Amino acid sequence: MIMIGEMLTLQAQHTGKGKLSPWLRQLVRREIATLNPHPSPLTSHLSPLTSHPSPHTSHLSPLTSHLSPLTSHPSPLTSQPSTLCAFVRITSEADQVLASYHCRDLAHVGNIHIAVIPLHQLPLMAADDRVSRIEARPMGRALTDSMAHHLNALPVYEGEQLPQAFTGKGVVVGLMDIGFDLTHPNFYSRDTTRYRICRLWDMLSTDTLGSPFPVGRDYTTRQELLTLGHSRDGNDMTHGTHTLGIAAGSGYDSPYRGMAPESDICLVANAVSDNAALIDSSLYERFTFATDALGFKYIFDYAKSVGKPCVASFSEGSSQDFWGYDQLYYEMLDSLLGPGRILVSAAGNQGHVKSWFRKPLGTASCGCFLQGDKSMMHTLKSADDFTIRFVSYNQERNDTVLVTTKDILAADDSLFHFSMKGVDSIAIEAYPSCYEPRETCYDLMLYHSRAIGFTPPLSIEILGSNSDVELWRVSGTLTTNGLAPQLNAGECVRNVYSPSSSPRVVCVGSTTYRDSIQNTAGVWKHYWLGQYGHRAPFSSVGPTMDGRTKPDVMAPGNNIVSSLSSFFMEHHPDAGDMDWNVAQYSFGGRTYAWNSNTGTSSSCPAVAGAIALWLQAKPDLTPEDVLHVIAQTSRHPEPQLSYPNNEYGHGQIDAYRGLLYILGIDGMQEVSATHTRARVSLSGHRLFISLPVALSSPLRLRVYSLSGRLCHEQVLSPSSSRHEVRLPSSLSGIYAVQLDGSPAVSGSTLVSID
Repeated sequence: MIMIGEMLTLQAQHTGKGKLSPWLRQLVRREIATLNPHPSPLTSHLSPLTSHPSPHTSHLSPLTSHLSPLTSHPSPLTSQPSTLCAFVRITSEADQVLASYHCRDLAHVGNIHIAVIPLHQLPLMAADDRVSRIEARPMGRALTDSMAHHLNALPVYEGEQLPQAFTGKGVVVGLMDIGFDLTHPNFYSRDTTRYRICRLWDMLSTDTLGSPFPVGRDYTTRQELLTLGHSRDGNDMTHGTHTLGIAAGSGYDSPYRGMAPESDICLVANAVSDNAALIDSSLYERFTFATDALGFKYIFDYAKSVGKPCVASFSEGSSQDFWGYDQLYYEMLDSLLGPGRILVSAAGNQGHVKSWFRKPLGTASCGCFLQGDKSMMHTLKSADDFTIRFVSYNQERNDTVLVTTKDILAADDSLFHFSMKGVDSIAIEAYPSCYEPRETCYDLMLYHSRAIGFTPPLSIEILGSNSDVELWRVSGTLTTNGLAPQLNAGECVRNVYSPSSSPRVVCVGSTTYRDSIQNTAGVWKHYWLGQYGHRAPFSSVGPTMDGRTKPDVMAPGNNIVSSLSSFFMEHHPDAGDMDWNVAQYSFGGRTYAWNSNTGTSSSCPAVAGAIALWLQAKPDLTPEDVLHVIAQTSRHPEPQLSYPNNEYGHGQIDAYRGLLYILGIDGMQEVSATHTRARVSLSGHRLFISLPVALSSPLRLRVYSLSGRLCHEQVLSPSSSRHEVRLPSSLSGIYAVQLDGSPAVSGSTLVSID
């Protein structure tokens, strides 16, 4: 055993390094390296941006079958970038500061600016006393799992029929995603007479002449959008087409209607690791979380310009961290959210992955085995001193390395580096937790020329009875091995993604019901992830890194049918996704499909669409109002649990009960909180009722105003399955229709009488 292998140190950084988020510090190191003809070994080996994909840019779900372009293609960062998009907090003389460093101010709230910064100015800007923080984080990834697919039937949320009075009309549903088919009939009105996509900012567009945006351009007319046909990545991506269909699809001529089928639609096609190969290397650093914040601002600004409430859906994300990557990001999001401005985000698909373990005070040791691709990252946190033991298991002799926290803290820049058998480079960097400064965090980064932890196996063990230590997985796998069976630590918790971890963002997890679909070839495709509306195993769970309960709410996310991009079908006719098509049809000379898919990406837009219905009823709902309605009206899939909790949040969203609560009907004993299975429609003052089953006894119909006044009462004969009821001509506004008599149809619905 050796106490430590070779120890290499990184040259000192400039005096403003503490103001920079970690990725920006890496960029500064790279800038310094380009000026230094003889870079230190750490400069040339440790920067994930030059020789390895950053652990913060590629968070691959173990259920995902394809690799991110950042790992399957050469990094687009091989040529020197010129600018980046970042958050900057400037305490005074902001205009002068930005001008001094040749920055372009894109937006600001208070003293937080989103700016395009020349990369070579970054060290000087960080050293300026008027600048207190500069923050940027590279793009995340989409969260739908391409292996998971579903039953050829109505999505579960469709079973909760949408009240006729609330279809999202007068509300803007915004989506930031990848792979939009702008021609899909699902994004017209159901009769295809109205095109509902109002505008698109395509961040990947190369048609940027005269564009006011830091990347890409926008398209604002029906002709521009339909002529464009798809976002730039639309030939190879279909994620956004699927999520948009769930949130706002009209259903066209199918039963697969979205939650807000008459809403207006505003889109942002952004960049994630999945489509990073389309980005020119000189522009790569412009695609950050700051750019995503501009995307949300674009959606909310459009809604404001047309005087409508808005809910935005975001099915992407990255791991949380203790660096404070998201401090300014979350402050900016808070400034964008408010009355009629709601953001909904997917929890992530890491719920079945061992993501955390703790070695408590008084326990001598705790650990596990590590496996991963060529790069891997984990974070340890403690207020105490402790020792880390690494063991590489070889047939001849195990290679053991002990590293103490004192060793790490004593290294230059608190960055400690060594190597051992089976791992070319192990770097450990120490820094204070952004949540609790008295606690120190240690980012453990491993790099190798081939997969890590397989041949030879590799274990990590935390030592020290006097220490309380936690470990978070960022990438790679926490596993076990018979070589040391006692090293079996790891729990499937604390893996909710950012920005879903933000306090005011509605974080959505997945429940599951169906196990299979019958595809267009008549083949039953099975994907079994549970039933009865329980949490899907992949759905990420809390708490957050600072101890808050997440997710907030759940929605069906397993085996969900929605629209598939016709351009993706055209360019990838043999893709495995085609095996999960449940129907195909022609429209406007093109072939389209309904396709089955799974992930919290599918749950997120379902909740966003439900909130659009609530905004139609009460346009000034705030994020706090929405979370309160969710807390009061969500269903509890497992009644024996206490709610909220870190698996289900407040439970599964109930769009109808939420509407009743918002409209004040929830307290009326005469009106059921359960939606009737009868189909209720309205034409003028004529109410049409279609019963799903024949009745053996009369049905009682009552109509109530929102104030609780009984406005009409009638008994319906069981001899007919269809009834027409004439309502008093004096009625105008929203009313609750209550049916009683048969358990098969008893319940309520809402109608709007003009």
